[in-house]
Amino acid sequence: MDLPLLPPVKPMLAKAATKLPTGDDLFYEPKWDGFRCIVFRDGDEVELGSRNERPLTRYFPEVVEAVKANLPERCVVDGEIVVPAGDRLHFEALLQRIHPAESRVRLLAEQTPASFVAFDLLALGDESLLETPFAQRRARLEAALEGTRPPVYLTGITRDPAIAERWFETFEGAGLDGVVAKAADLPYGPDQRLMTKIKHVRTADCVVAGFRWHKSGPIVGSLLLGLYNDAGDLQHIGVAASFPMTRRAELVEELAPYRADALDGHPWQDWANAQVHENGENRMPGAVSRWNAKKDLSWVPLRPELVVEIKYDQLEGRRLRHTGQFLRWRPDRDPLSCTYDQLEVPVRYDLAEVLETGDSLDRQ
Repeated sequence: MDLPLLPPVKPMLAKAATKLPTGDDLFYEPKWDGFRCIVFRDGDEVELGSRNERPLTRYFPEVVEAVKANLPERCVVDGEIVVPAGDRLHFEALLQRIHPAESRVRLLAEQTPASFVAFDLLALGDESLLETPFAQRRARLEAALEGTRPPVYLTGITRDPAIAERWFETFEGAGLDGVVAKAADLPYGPDQRLMTKIKHVRTADCVVAGFRWHKSGPIVGSLLLGLYNDAGDLQHIGVAASFPMTRRAELVEELAPYRADALDGHPWQDWANAQVHENGENRMPGAVSRWNAKKDLSWVPLRPELVVEIKYDQLEGRRLRHTGQFLRWRPDRDPLSCTYDQLEVPVRYDLAEVLETGDSLDRQ
């Protein structure tokens, strides 16, 4: 490749905020829920860079072809790879696209094709735009992507906080992840948290049915969380982590009484035979990691008698999209009362309307 920026380049990141920032110098964009991807194109040579700097190129051959058909001949573009499914994004289907077998990669490219949503321009031709203010980069991006066709899209943008608030409230129903705010004079800072992201915050009471050891030694790494479905089966929905190291050691002693005879009749006692369904539901802990086959996902069962209140942002299917945050123990709650009914489900919103926001831009 002969570009002013060569892979790998780490993407610019965002710091979290609890409410939408306001100001005359701010732009707002929908926050897409997919794989962050910096596209490098030099003629027929294309690389899809990822946040962890491992190329995604081989997993998304249809995106490579879409890039060749839609992006400028020589450019570096920041965006997100997503998988639309019906009227919303489907993150589980996106996860399934990471597969070691070439034949499977090709099959999934046909069955669950991905799209690329562009939201920043890092280089064009021989010019690096890292130091160029965001407002100018955005204008250059719009010009560069004029006439773009699906599955490549230009993300929507607005300077009106009222519109951004509406996006925040409604676009979640299409599988999006919140709103991102960027200053008009913002340079592009790789691996720096210079943007602001606003995500939904919710709470839930969950059953603690096990834990994993921390990678550093015999202390608790994460709590395994479950909710009961309508059939009365305890479903593994995710984990709670992010404890201080001293607290991790204390948890070993606190959980010790619940380890006795925990496997007898445990709802997840068949974890060794756990299968990940194609829709991502009915998961049990212990399945092989799609990202790292060598990662230790073994766990310690606990009698499902403890209830914890957690903070989370959103669901993906029937499980937590991200790691839950421990808030407090709930000794007043009956574990059997911890069901999916307590969870807030956003009103569905047509993904097509979200994708079209890039075609009818609001620059108030």
